Parts: sequence; C-alpha cells; structure tokens
Amino acid sequence: MAVEVVYRSSRDPERLFMDKAEADRYDKMLELAEAVAEALEKGVPSLSDEQREEVGIFLARNREVLAKAFKGPVDLSDLNFDKA
Repeated sequence: MAVEVVYRSSRDPERLFMDKAEADRYDKMLELAEAVAEALEKGVPSLSDEQREEVGIFLARNREVLAKAFKGPVDLSDLNFDKA
C-alpha cells in the first residue's frame, strides 16, 4: 500500500493539493481576495456579498497581470476568467 501526502487549504478545507507550495499559494490568493472584498464593501457598498467575493477572487487571481497594468499600458488578454 502506498502512502500519499496531500495538503488541505486552510481557508477552503475541501480543496486538496499534492504540493504544499501550491496549497500555500492558493491560501494567499484567498487571503488577498478576502481583503479586496472587505475594501469593496466600504468603497462600493451597493455590491452584494456574492459580488464582492467574486470580484475579490478575480482580482486576486489576476494580481500579477493587474499589477503590470497599473504600472503602464499592457495587454490584458492574459487575465484568467476561470472560476475554478
């Protein structure tokens, strides 16, 4: 019988990862998404909780592309629109 090590996201316990670094990256992305959602709650109070969460996750997943965009004009075709 083989033993397999898996890592569970501390912020999303149903998500399992084979690599600790990948699990850590995912948790950090969710932490950023939560912080963005909290900022949106103050800045755009008309958004629903679900909308704030979706926007927060979208921005967190695409933080590198968006960081480049804030520095100057870039092609945003690299944005990740996957929800998974």
